[in-house]
Amino acid sequence: MAAKVAYFVFLFPVIISLALGSFVMAEVLNEPERELNMWPFKTTGTNKVQSDSIKIVSLQQEYSSTTPINIQVSVTDPIFDCGDLYITIYDLNSSPKQVVTQSGYFEQCFQKDNLMLPVDDEFSEKINDLGQYEIVAEINDKHYKKTITTSEKFTIK
Repeated sequence: MAAKVAYFVFLFPVIISLALGSFVMAEVLNEPERELNMWPFKTTGTNKVQSDSIKIVSLQQEYSSTTPINIQVSVTDPIFDCGDLYITIYDLNSSPKQVVTQSGYFEQCFQKDNLMLPVDDEFSEKINDLGQYEIVAEINDKHYKKTITTSEKFTIK
């Protein structure tokens, strides 16, 4: 009698959960434009290029540890009328280089009025540790199919 109760209490819910989960997964995967992505870290075909059509504006070569780093980004590539902008600062004093700060500015629409990025916002970071740093600006198109990037180095003294 105890064995039947143990099967019912422990094994029956497992079987029902697997059956119900399989049914739900099959129904979801039958919907159009649905797929099971077992390897989400695989590259998705994004075309990432170092480009002259993106420039970091107003970056100085040297900053003091009390001066904030204020930059803007200029994009001249006509494909990028709107997109997501990411600005990352790396510490080149450590190996491998470490991210000090990263900022994201989403849905930046700028091409029509030739605006500087970030639109209606500003990038301003203060770094206290002395050393050499690299700032990377990259912008993705609306569909994340194409990315352009640029980078420059500066020093905190």
